[in-house]
This record gives sequence, C-alpha cells and structure tokens, in this order.
Amino acid sequence: MKQIILAIVLLLTSADASAVDARTHRLARDTAVRAIEFLRSTQGESGGWSVNPDGPDFPAITALAVEGMLLDPRFDQRDESAAAGIGYVLGFAKPDGGIHDGVLPTYNTAICVSMLSHVRTPGAMRAVGGGVALLKRMQWGAFDPATNPSPEAPAWTEPIGEDHPYFGGMGYGKHGRPDLSNTQFFVQALHDAGVSTQDPAYARALVFLRRVQMDGRVNPMPYAHGSRQGGFIYATVPNAESVDSVPGQSQAGTIEETLADGRVETRLRAYGSMTYAGFKSLIYADLPPDDPRVTAALGWIEEHFSVSENPGLGQQGRYYQYAVMARALDAWGSDEIGGRDWRAEIVLAIAGLQEPDGGMRVVHDRWLENDRNLITAYALIALGHAVR
Repeated sequence: MKQIILAIVLLLTSADASAVDARTHRLARDTAVRAIEFLRSTQGESGGWSVNPDGPDFPAITALAVEGMLLDPRFDQRDESAAAGIGYVLGFAKPDGGIHDGVLPTYNTAICVSMLSHVRTPGAMRAVGGGVALLKRMQWGAFDPATNPSPEAPAWTEPIGEDHPYFGGMGYGKHGRPDLSNTQFFVQALHDAGVSTQDPAYARALVFLRRVQMDGRVNPMPYAHGSRQGGFIYATVPNAESVDSVPGQSQAGTIEETLADGRVETRLRAYGSMTYAGFKSLIYADLPPDDPRVTAALGWIEEHFSVSENPGLGQQGRYYQYAVMARALDAWGSDEIGGRDWRAEIVLAIAGLQEPDGGMRVVHDRWLENDRNLITAYALIALGHAVR
C-alpha cells in the first residue's frame, strides 16, 4: 500500500508528461496484478465467481472477471484462473445460442459473448456465433412474435414498428421494456464479435439510442423537447404499463433546465454511466465524430467529467461507470477530455479504492455493487482500457 501511495504522490507532483505516462502505466499494472490476485482467491471450485449455490447463477459476473484478466497483456486464456472461468461460462451455453441460467438472458448472453470473443478456441467461437444470432433475434423490432417469439418477451403477441418506443432496444425482460444498459451490452457484444456496422441490428439500435439522448436537436420524443443536455437517460418508458404515454425514464430523476427558448422546464436528468454507455454505442456504430449525436454527448461528458462519482447519481453505479467510461473514451481515441488526462485520473481513482487484499472497496450497494468480485472486475476492465 505504501508503494501505491508513493506512486500517486509522484504522479501528482511530476511535471514531465512522459514520466507521468510511464508512472500511470506502472500504477495501473500494479493495481491490476493485485486485483487479479484477489479474484484468484475468491474464485469458486466451479471456476465461477459469486456463484449462488441455490441458483440461479449469473455467468456474466464470471465473464466480466475473465475479461478484466484478459485485458492485461501478461495474462491470456491459458492462465489457470482464466481457463477455469471460461469453462464455467461455456457450461451455460444453450442450444438456442443463449448463455445464461434461465434468467436475464440478454444481459448474461451479451456480456459472455463479449468475453468469449477474446478467446481463441473452437468452443468459444461457436458460443459467440450462437450468442450473437440469438441476441439479434431478441432485439425489439427484429422478431415477429407470431413466428419467432423472443425469449426477452415471450408474452408479447404483436410485432412492433419503428414508431414504437421499444424499437431497437434490449432489456432484462422483467420490466417488459428495453433499457440503455442492456442495449449498450448488446452493441458491445456485436462490436467485440466483429459484426459489421452495416448489419441491421446497428441501425435498429441507433433508433433506440436517439430516443434516450436528452437533446431535442436529435431526440424527437416529447420528454426531450427543448433540452440541450446532450447526455443519456435509461429508457423510453419505466414499464410496460406506461408505453402509451412514453414518459421516458432516468435513474437520476429530473432537473430544472433552461430550454433553448429561455423557458425553465422540468426535464429528465442525463447522468454519467448512461451517457458513456450511449456515447460508446454511437462510436461502435461508426457514426462520424461530427455527427450531432456524438458532439452533443461529448459536450455533456466534457462538462460533467468526474472520477469521484457517477455524475447525477453520486456513488451509485460508480464502478459500472469506470468500466463503461474507460471503454467509451478509449474508443473515442483522445487522451484528454476537457483538457484533463482521463487515463491518469481513472487509474488514480481506482488505485485509491483498492483494499489491502487487492479487491475494490464497496462504496454503494445499488446494482450489485456490494459484490466485491463484480466491482473488482469492473475496475480491471477500466484499467485495461485506460492504459492500452
């Protein structure tokens, strides 16, 4: 721990940019090694992490942990812990292409596909192909319930068109509607699996992404009218019962916003983790840097950049934000955001949250972030993208 503190002090006091980069890289690698050792110590005999002996299990948590390991160039799929985790995940592969334990099929399958896309074995490649095919069938607007019902919504009986607020999205299923978090995991899976951006799945996803961006210049939905936030919210509706009114949904509540015409109105509040999720998805869909959707999202990010919280939600979802933030900004390709070295700041923040045992410190329990395996996996993914 003293070495970590010393490295942080050196980072903050050095005026040599190249030295800062080297020390950031070294601190990230040291932090990652200790995090991986923590995960080795908590891995179950089955090869999985956070395994529920009474079921059902979430293979996605194991997939996130393995992906974090594989992002470190000193580890690969032959590593004992990684190999055991890969085997555990593959054990959940279903004949229809799903990778799950009977619950949250989209969430688990998408995250597992992303991890397995980095594994060069025949079994992993078969699972990736089957998983991608299933996910594309499960996307709202891609399936005809009469002939090809989706596991995402088995009770849905009618097809939907592009004018429907669900169109292009993906969800857990339990709320009967799609959300941006699951949609971004879906787009991440397409990207990691090498699916062409000319695939119709991307075009459908872009329809949903437009509708959850809080900016009236790009989003035609009433809840975004006049807004100039540029960031993203969670969903077009909070539940199936609200589909007719389409009120939108933000986990960060609302704000009083001064609109373009000078009026002050209540609008859904854009927030950090979903804005990075949306921004990353726009980049993966191969939108040009000057696209209004991209520039609006980037403007929000530059204004609200923070590594000490999930802007709009405080400590809730802080580690999820680290992972999606690092992926998004790495994909964007710039080392600075609003004049700040985002790579160094993320590394410093994560190193400061590491406990003596190598795992991450719990800062909030929402969205399973009291599970130290999960938040350590998120941290490893962020570190891997921050120093690439």
